[in-house]
Formats: sequence, structure tokens, C-alpha cells
Amino acid sequence: MKFDTPATTNPIDQLKVIGKPTDRIDGPLKTTGTAPYAYERHDAAPNAAYGYIVGAGIARGRIASMDVRAARASPGVLAIVTAENAGKLGKGNFNTAKLLGGPEIDHYHQAVALVVANTFEQARAAAQLLRITYASTPGKFNLAAEKDGAPLAKASDFSGEPETKVGDFAGAFAAAPVQLDATYTTPDQSHAMMEPHATTAAWQGDKLTVWTANQMIDWSVGDMARTLGIPKEDVRLVSPFIGGGFGGKLWVRADALLAALGARAVKRPVKVALQRPLMMNNTTHRPATIQRIRLAAGRDGKLTAIGHEGWSGDLPGGSPETAVNQTRLLYAGANRMTATRLAVLDLPEGNAMRAPGEAPGMMALEIAMDEMAEKLGMDPVEFRVLNDTQVDPEKPERPFSQRQLVQCLRTGAQTFGWNRRIAKPGQLREGRWLVGLGVASAFRNNLTMKSGARVRLDNTGLVTVETDMTDIGTGTYTVIAQTAAEVMGVPLQKVFVRLGDSAFPVSAGSGGQWGANSSTSGVYAACMKLREAVAHKLGMPQEGVSFADSMVSAGGRSVPLAEAAGAKGLVAEDTIEFGDLSKKVQQSTFGAHFVEVGVDIYTGEIRVRRMLAVCAAGRILNPKSARSQVIGAMTMGVGAALMEELALDKRHGFFVNHDLAGYEVPVHADIPHQDVIFLDETDPTSSPMKAKGVGELGICGVGAAVANAVYNATGARVRDYPITLDKLLGSLPAVV
Repeated sequence: MKFDTPATTNPIDQLKVIGKPTDRIDGPLKTTGTAPYAYERHDAAPNAAYGYIVGAGIARGRIASMDVRAARASPGVLAIVTAENAGKLGKGNFNTAKLLGGPEIDHYHQAVALVVANTFEQARAAAQLLRITYASTPGKFNLAAEKDGAPLAKASDFSGEPETKVGDFAGAFAAAPVQLDATYTTPDQSHAMMEPHATTAAWQGDKLTVWTANQMIDWSVGDMARTLGIPKEDVRLVSPFIGGGFGGKLWVRADALLAALGARAVKRPVKVALQRPLMMNNTTHRPATIQRIRLAAGRDGKLTAIGHEGWSGDLPGGSPETAVNQTRLLYAGANRMTATRLAVLDLPEGNAMRAPGEAPGMMALEIAMDEMAEKLGMDPVEFRVLNDTQVDPEKPERPFSQRQLVQCLRTGAQTFGWNRRIAKPGQLREGRWLVGLGVASAFRNNLTMKSGARVRLDNTGLVTVETDMTDIGTGTYTVIAQTAAEVMGVPLQKVFVRLGDSAFPVSAGSGGQWGANSSTSGVYAACMKLREAVAHKLGMPQEGVSFADSMVSAGGRSVPLAEAAGAKGLVAEDTIEFGDLSKKVQQSTFGAHFVEVGVDIYTGEIRVRRMLAVCAAGRILNPKSARSQVIGAMTMGVGAALMEELALDKRHGFFVNHDLAGYEVPVHADIPHQDVIFLDETDPTSSPMKAKGVGELGICGVGAAVANAVYNATGARVRDYPITLDKLLGSLPAVV
């Protein structure tokens, strides 16, 4: 199905199932422990051996020697896989560094060996007996030190052009009566999902099956095939349940490759899970940024110049953190410039983490907007409203398809009680707590991806949906089932969803906030084709056929849907292919975050007391799971603001706090009640579902809203995330 004209009235608009707050259909499997995760596939791969990965002990250099004799002689050991005996390996399109290092080392904890044994304990014990000596070479580990020499990043489909210029930024900035020139930093951050990267692999002759935790099935099948040097059709990847990803499982990682190599070496299934300390350095992370923002305005508060420059670092051939991209679209201003620069660093690979670009970018931009509002003597909400735009500021001929940012800000302000905010910082005190309110806009572009599905109808009226789409805890099973139920006119209980298998049609996958909208559109396309097959089978006209209550009706005749299936059933398959509507109109999602914090005047301890997100993100397919996505994202935003930081050893090039004991994330005690409001919105230019993404919008701007609330409470402006006690204590108001 081609989607190249805006959607008109269609079966989704009935809203009998779509749009209802529906419990997750996969909930019973997860709560009873019967959902099969990658490391637990004893059913599919019995008698599996266990692999244990050894990571490099240096960040840059080469392996001088590796003595495996003691490890190989250890009880239960079946094989030791290294670059020396693994055979010729390629490199996938989505990996910056090799997944199996040696003799050259690209980054700390790069996998250099896999010990395979009969039990996990045997593999782990033998791995400690490997004797590896290294010849290390100096590396570049400090973004600040490399900043001045960092060139513009390369353009790509995902990051866009590295530099944009509109009007005369330098002249307008210099001439403006009110100016802000400030630099902000965000640290390296880890995905820190609950389920580690894990894989069970098995070979049948030349054909490989990997049960793995992976968000993008088709991308990863291709990369596995390229890395192993085998045909893509000889790789099957299965990932029906994933225990969190946040972008860290978008691609094949070392666990998948080494499980496959281990299984080939021992000729039996092998399972590998990255031990937690390896996850922080071996896999991808959100890279640190340095951001310089310059804003200029007239005395009336209207922005006349907007400049945003961002620096990040990655391995050679890597990609930048596109922290400036939202600034190209969010606020009006005639004179503009943005630039993204990328330094070469010898750190573990930096790559996509929930809302790449916008999440760290808005942590800086939305503080800058508050700082500018204060310089102008304006309310921060009113300043944002004044500088709203209904067209792309860089391309004024291109309007937004939908843009309810002002409505989000106004609704949030009224609901949250923003009128009670005291503009002067440090004025509201409750006992030992200084209390402050903060606001920030939320923005995330709406992306769509080609997505396919197969739909089966059997003679009991059961509709089965098959697609390689994944569910990383986001509720994909449920929104896909809701889509099929709505289009086919059956109750939710008559839909069975099968996901995460490369044997199924290729979907959008889970990433970039495109998953739910794109995958349900693919299911919609397949169901519409199935409706055509049903009508043809029953001799009914294609137009005017009604599918409702498990019946098919036309011209006064009604037939049970199950009857159309016959003994053999009916099957239909289709793919949604998106045209160039997104080039004609700018498709984005918008929101506003409001936060209240308390700051202990004696200790500087920060407590988040209230949170509200107002979102405008197209049709909300399932308000219950969408709210869950937003509050999860808000929680991650609190972590980014107050505690999350991969502590970098700049001498040796590794993240020191590479476990969940040292890498702090919010827990239940850190998070208050969170409210979420979805504005009524449909976007016909986005998809047949008239929906947009929402899973990443919720994190965009939260960190800045927290920071702005802390400033309102204390008068301490922190531009260096996270906002920890040491950055506050010296700036707190006098106790008396």
C-alpha cells in the first residue's frame, strides 16, 4: 500500500478498539514468567552450552600475547573463540568497531575471547585463567581537549546536514539589545536496561538461528550475515520479547556474534549474555556533548537570532550526537545558524539512545530559553508562546502538519498551577525545603518507516498477525492487535499476534519513535488486503462492505467472517510504503513539561515533587500504554537531570562505573506521581492510523524542566549535567 496522499475516513476512525485504554495482551505471559526471552530458549535450543565473554583490558593498542592453555584445560571447557581462530569476519553496516577484537583493540572492553563450557560457572571460572598481555598506545579520551579541532560531522539520512545558516546570524546577534551566550554540557549515559544483551545460537548445517534481544530484526539479520560472510537467507533471528532496549539493542552486538561462533565451534547451541560490567563499555552509549547556544532578542521578547553549536565524539567512522537539530525547527527567528561537529575519540561506541539528539539538545536549549526569558523579564511560558511558529523556520514555505505547542504550554500551565510560581528565585520555602517550578517545551520529529505484515484468517474467525516488528516493553503486541481487531471487525480476543521473527514480513522495527505508527500502518495495509480477499470469496462488492461483530455485511446480506475463511483459511500480506508527504509538510510531535522540586537548603538534596507532561502526538492508539511510555520517559529525564553519568577515566579511556551499583538511575523513591495529558489530535499526513510516535517525546525537555525548577528554587544555575550536590552547595541561599 502506498501512502502518498493524506488519509481520509477509514476503518480505524471507528475507534471501537483503537484509542481505548487497553491492558497489554502480553501481560499475563510476563507476569507469570512464561514469556520466552533470548537467554531462556531451552525449548528451542536444548542442551545448550554457555559462553562467557572476555573484554579488552585497554582502550587502544593491540594484543601482544594470549595464553589460553590454563583456560582450555579447565573443567568443562569446550572451546575458546578468539580472532585468531574465528575465521574471516566482516563488519556490519551498523557497527562502528569490530564486534570481536584482536589483535588490534578499538576500545576498552571490546570482546577479545569467548570461553564456552558445559555450565556458566565453568565458563566464567575458565575465563579468569586467560593470560592476555597488551601493547597499549595513547588514545584520545577527552572531548573538551579535542573540541577545538573537531571538524563538521558528515551528512547522513538520520542526522541531516551538519551545518545550517539562514539570514545573518552574526550581524543580528551583535545588534540585538538582549543577548545570551552560554555553554552547556551533558555527560556520557548508559541505556542500563534490565535485560542484558543476550543470545542463544544454534546451527543446522549452514543455517544459523539466533534467539536474541534485538530491536531491529532485518537490520540485524543483514549485519549477522555480513559479519559471518554467509547469505542473508541462511540467518534467522528471533526476538519476540525484549527486556528493554532504549536504542542499545538496535544492532547486533558481541553476544550475538560470539554465540554464533561458539555454537559453530562446539557444534551445539550456545547461549551468551553480556555480564553487566561489559554492557557499559562493550555496547553503545549516549555520547557526551558540549553545546554553545546564542540567543538574541528585541526588547519585545521576539527572538531575532538563534545559534546552536554542538560537539560530541565517537570512534573513527562513527556518528555525532545531533543535539542541535531540534533548534532548527522549534522557535521562530529570522537569523539562524546550527553546526554539529564530531571529534574522534577512542571510547566505546557512541550511538542512539532514547531520543538521540533531541534529549541532550533540549537539556541545553530549554535552559537557554529560560535564561533568556529572565533577561527579558518575561514569564518562561509566555516567552515560548511568543516565539512559536507554524512553519519550518529554515524553510518558511513548508508548514507543520500539526503544531499544538502553544496549546500544550497553556494547558500545562493551567493544570499545574503555574500562576503560583514566584519569578524571583529562592523565595518559596517550606521548612527546610526551597521550592521551585520549572517548564520546558518537548519536541521530537515524527519519523515513519516502511513496514510489512501478514494476516491470516482461519475457520474459527481467529485473525493471526505476523510481522518481524518487536516489542521492547512498549506495548506493540497490544496496539497491533487493536489495529487488526478494528479493521477486521472482531473482538480483541480473536486476534493473535506473532512478532520478532525474521521469517515474518519485514517491519519498521522498534526505534526512532517510529515503531507503533509504522508497524500498525503495515498491519492496517495487510488487513485491508485481507478484507478484499474476504469480500471476493463471499462474492460481495469491494465498496460498501461492513466488517463488524465478526460478521461481513453488504447489500442486506450478512455472513460470519469465519465462513469466508473456509477449511484452508485466507492469507494476505502487504507493506505500507510512505511517500514524500513529510517533505511537503513538517511532521513533528510537541509537548510541554512542568516540574516542581524541593531543594534541601542545608544539604542541597533535590527531590522532584510533581511532574506533568502535556503531549500532542497525533492519534493516541492506546492511551494506557502511551501514558506508560511517557511516564517512563519522564523518569529517564529525571535521571539525566540529577544522577546519570558514565564516569570517564580520561587517562585510560573507560567508564569506571560500569554496573548498576555505580551508574545511578532513578528508583521508585525518586519519582513522584506523574500526570500525562494527551491533546486531541489526528494527523492525516502521518499515516493511515493518523498517529505519530510518542515513546521518545516524553524524555525531550524533562531534564531542562528539572534544571529550571532547581534554579527557581535556589537561584543556582547549573549548566553542567547532572545537577549533583557539589554543583549546588556553594550557591544556595543563606540559611537564615
